Amino acid sequence: MAKSIDVLNIDGKKDHKLDLAEVFDTEIEPWLIRRAAIAENTYGLQPQGHFPLAGMQTTAQYYGAMMSYRTGRHMGRAIRPREKLGGGVQGKVKRIPSSVKGKRAHPHMIEKKLVEKMNKKEYQAAIKSAIAYSASSNLASGVETPIVFSDTLESVKKSKDIIKMLKAINIYKLISDKSKREKGTSRRTQRKAFSKKIAIIVLNDDGAVRASRNIPGITAVKLSALKVNDLVPGGEHPLVPIWSESALKSIDHEIAKLSLK
Repeated sequence: MAKSIDVLNIDGKKDHKLDLAEVFDTEIEPWLIRRAAIAENTYGLQPQGHFPLAGMQTTAQYYGAMMSYRTGRHMGRAIRPREKLGGGVQGKVKRIPSSVKGKRAHPHMIEKKLVEKMNKKEYQAAIKSAIAYSASSNLASGVETPIVFSDTLESVKKSKDIIKMLKAINIYKLISDKSKREKGTSRRTQRKAFSKKIAIIVLNDDGAVRASRNIPGITAVKLSALKVNDLVPGGEHPLVPIWSESALKSIDHEIAKLSLK
């Protein structure tokens, strides 16, 4: 039997009930979520390459073995590629990695494969697992997750109205209060306080994404562009999800079209 959840209006009051999709009963697999999050991050990496002659465009010459002509002249000079100067004078060491402005020992290769790929079905399974993981958040405010608002949420155009909506259900303090200490860390560490973050998922962006983007601690995204990192950044800590009613009803249809691109 499908679990039902309350749908709230924009004032935070209960409006009606809605049956949750089966995706919220998906088994939570942290390793799969973490793999998908890393794969998403690799698509933002930029290939790097270096000029093949970098550090080599110099007049420095290597004179050869110790007993060769003009090599060191028994003056305590290391056998290294040196600049050619007038009058038989030896200049600075060049070209080699240990010299000033020399070439890099192991430069970045443009051929290096940076993108971590995933199969489409595997990625969709990671999305489903991330949705179930985010819905398992326990809130001290007594609000059950996932939080579902009516479609009025999608047409909110003011940041102050988003904040007012969060205050109405008593969860705005989750992103504004940083008095709690992170579990498992020493009091002497740098990061002593932390706050939760909220993810707002809508089906149609009629102003909600733009209204939410400037509020610290809130990630707003359309369901058609949903990523694992939007729900579980880095595959580690899930965000508190807020869904619009239309997004929740269309979740199975939209997930079937998602891919790692």
